Amino acid sequence: MSGFISEDFLLKSDTAKRLYFDYAAKMPIMDYHCHVPPQAIAQDWQYENIARLFLGEGSCGDHYKWRLMRASGVEERYITGDAPDRERFQKFAEILPRAIGNPIYTWTHLELKRYFGYDGVLSGDTAQEVWNRCNATIEGGNFTVRRIIAQSNVRAICTTDDPIDDLRWHKSIREDKSFDVKVLPAFRPDRALSLEKPDYKAYIDALAKASATPIISVQDLYAALISRIDFFAEYGCRASDHGFDYVCYREDKDEKLEEIFQKGLENAQLTAEEIEIFKTALMLFLGRQYAKRGWVMQIHYGVVRNISAKMLNEAGPDIGFDCMVTTECSRNLISFMAALNDAGELPKTILYSLNPGNDAYLAALTGCFQNVQHGSAWWFNDTRTGMHAQMQNLANMAVFGNFIGMLTDSRSFLSYSRHEYFRRILCGLVGDWVENGEYPADFKALGKVIEDISYNNAMRYFGLA
Repeated sequence: MSGFISEDFLLKSDTAKRLYFDYAAKMPIMDYHCHVPPQAIAQDWQYENIARLFLGEGSCGDHYKWRLMRASGVEERYITGDAPDRERFQKFAEILPRAIGNPIYTWTHLELKRYFGYDGVLSGDTAQEVWNRCNATIEGGNFTVRRIIAQSNVRAICTTDDPIDDLRWHKSIREDKSFDVKVLPAFRPDRALSLEKPDYKAYIDALAKASATPIISVQDLYAALISRIDFFAEYGCRASDHGFDYVCYREDKDEKLEEIFQKGLENAQLTAEEIEIFKTALMLFLGRQYAKRGWVMQIHYGVVRNISAKMLNEAGPDIGFDCMVTTECSRNLISFMAALNDAGELPKTILYSLNPGNDAYLAALTGCFQNVQHGSAWWFNDTRTGMHAQMQNLANMAVFGNFIGMLTDSRSFLSYSRHEYFRRILCGLVGDWVENGEYPADFKALGKVIEDISYNNAMRYFGLA
């Protein structure tokens, strides 16, 4: 029996151990999709205590951990509410032992082990011990956001930013020559596409102000978005990101586009067809703009967000009230990509589905186009079984050595330990193939595959190497 998170954790064969320790472990991190606040990096925040760092505060925090607390019946005041930090940490510690088999149990202890040197087990009984130990490290004055990033060997970070953002914190980071980690914005125009939302007109007004472009027509909207894309490019942006419940595609119906846009501005009732016509046209437009600039287009789909209207009103969006949907849209995605590809305007694209049943389909789809990636197991799928299944499908149906590897998709600066978790699973999987005689024990070739998936492929794909 192996010890709890021992040195050989998840590495069952000698081949896996050699691949991890000789190749994967030493590679830096390229975190190409996350939600950490750039302000925290620019100002080099030091969190007040381990609860603020572990769980976050208000509506900004680690909603992976929050969901465990809710599922265990913890009152919301200890999650996003105003309960004292020590009590919030205690509640999390008390429910954690029940999360056997959940990756958050492992991630939490990796965070404690790697950043605070704690080799014990967090529970209600040990909460005070862990609280004291972690806070002693934090209060030492050296445990700042930038120190965490440096300790984690992170070389590049892509945040997630709305087109109306003034990118002031990215500007501050860029001008600070004492910090050599690349922190780049990523363009997330979801609100510009959401004309069915009641606040659409208010958002378009904000976009018009940010771009200094009056928006009264679809062509004005296009011009405003181009202006913001160019602005983001000035700050090194290499990627966009799009979040959908499902991917829509309607054949060209541009003659209706202006009428539909005006209805959206007026908050008039829109049909499902009208919404899809608009989103199709705008996504095709954006895809062409990304292709011109060599950007990566990321498409996340299969999620229904903020399903609790009560909690959305009380605590805000993106606090963990989200779920997987299984709406079938594979034909739409194929048609959308083919339309861009046939015109020579398909940008580099990463595809993520929250439904793990789409793994094989997405892996197969990558072989139909140049420079298309099946993104790493996303959100509810970034478990040991989910990562294993995603990589196995990718290897079965595509070119595994081209895979761009792991991302955190997190708001927590301690989440970089998830890259270790991923790399151990990666090396275990490849090690099994070698041990089974499915690939030769050629460590020159194997080492390159592991190093590339861990770091090099992502750096090249995003044009940073």
